Amino acid sequence: MRIVTAATMREAERRTMEQHGIPGRLLMETAGRACADVVVDEFGHGGGRSAVIVAGKGNNGGDGYVIARCLRRSGWNARVFVLAERSRISGDALTNLLLLEPSDLVFCPSQEGLTSLASALDSASVVVDALFGIGLVKEVSGIHAEAIRLMNGSGKPVLSVDLPSGIDAASGRVLGVAVEADITVTFAFGKMGHVLYPGREHTGKLVIADIGLPDVVTAATETRQFLDPVTIRPLVRRRDRRGHKGSYGHCLIIAGSTGKTGAASLAANSAVRTGSGLVTLAVPASLNSILETKTTEAMTLPLADAGVGFLGERNLDAVLMALRGKDSVALGPGISREADTGALVRMLLRECDLPMVVDADGLNAIADDVSILLEKKPRTLVLTPHPGEMSRLTGLTIDDIERDRVAAAREFALRYRVYLILKGADTVIASPEGEIAVNGSGNPGMASGGMGDVLTGILASLLGQRYHAMEACMVGVFIHGLAADMVAAEKGETGINATDVQERIPFAYKKLTEYGQP
Repeated sequence: MRIVTAATMREAERRTMEQHGIPGRLLMETAGRACADVVVDEFGHGGGRSAVIVAGKGNNGGDGYVIARCLRRSGWNARVFVLAERSRISGDALTNLLLLEPSDLVFCPSQEGLTSLASALDSASVVVDALFGIGLVKEVSGIHAEAIRLMNGSGKPVLSVDLPSGIDAASGRVLGVAVEADITVTFAFGKMGHVLYPGREHTGKLVIADIGLPDVVTAATETRQFLDPVTIRPLVRRRDRRGHKGSYGHCLIIAGSTGKTGAASLAANSAVRTGSGLVTLAVPASLNSILETKTTEAMTLPLADAGVGFLGERNLDAVLMALRGKDSVALGPGISREADTGALVRMLLRECDLPMVVDADGLNAIADDVSILLEKKPRTLVLTPHPGEMSRLTGLTIDDIERDRVAAAREFALRYRVYLILKGADTVIASPEGEIAVNGSGNPGMASGGMGDVLTGILASLLGQRYHAMEACMVGVFIHGLAADMVAAEKGETGINATDVQERIPFAYKKLTEYGQP
């Protein structure tokens, strides 16, 4: 699904009006009709049904006035509560306000007027939120906050116009208080606030309506991707019937230390499950016998210990030798935070030119000296931090990062020319060119140890199979979450472990390739 920022949407509308001669009033009319159609489709034609429309003074309110008029034509009773003085309404919104019967309008410029709104909500069949839309940039307070609380507490289904009021269109943050919509009807494209938490939880069912933007405008509009089956399925490659294990890449995974053999085995086994032809796991020699037991299908490469069960600078030449003939490399799961190990990570970033994934302790080694990324040799470098690791990489607080995950990921990816996967409930992928994708799969059951190691193995496998880096990131993140969703559907979200997800990877591929088939 294509998604846009509020600024990009406003620019698309401006071009539509100024360059293609389509008036704003027509866009408002089309938007309002689309919302009314959804109300009728979801809740039926008139027959005594009633809608309460809570409208603001701007264009979102104007959409609400159109909705009221269209619902009236469909046999609905419709009352519009305008949270503003009549004199504050102007432009296309005023034009549509004047088309309503005065008896259908209630102006509530102050909190005293909300008593009648509360009474009307008691008998409503549906509530339409047409307060703010995508234009809100400050905290909701006063009469608007109280009206939102009344809508949320009404117990009636709520349809939001464009974006649930109170949600920041750019970040999905709740600006004080926000409408909890059952359905949101938005226009032309999804918005960032629909797919980033907590906005995603407030959006409910998302309907994207065509409001008549010219094809030339929509084609030229800068969009971001929301990863869903429709987006990901075309990216997944079919297996060649004449293929052999040499056709699907050989990835090297450098991982493991004393007490962390599980991370190494999860990464290696996940690469196998993702379809790699060959997987080699490079580990401290003292742990080799353990990893041989844990990784039946992957090969192991024992490297001389730099200490008690960890790797270090002394392993550089052996690792560089092992990289010959490989197609990708993963670095970091469970390799330890020893200073000597960190030195090895930084050396490999300078010496290895293969597509590389760095996670976990590998990221911690980079955080000690982020400038190493400016000296990196890999043309394709994928970093996969969770918010805590991202905080160490950037020096930002976790709260700062979570306040605008897209901005944090994009800025870092652009600055250091890396692919950045910022993990979380709404995992964000940023490319060195500024591309952004937001993942739509996954569930809270994934909040357990080892999940990141599974993702590292998936990504290393896809890069080894020569997927383009951005596509590898999108497919990998989505498949990872989809596999977890399949586990949750079977077992519930509590108690899911990384091995459960790893074992479901092939089934996730199968489900994805069958998506949309009868």
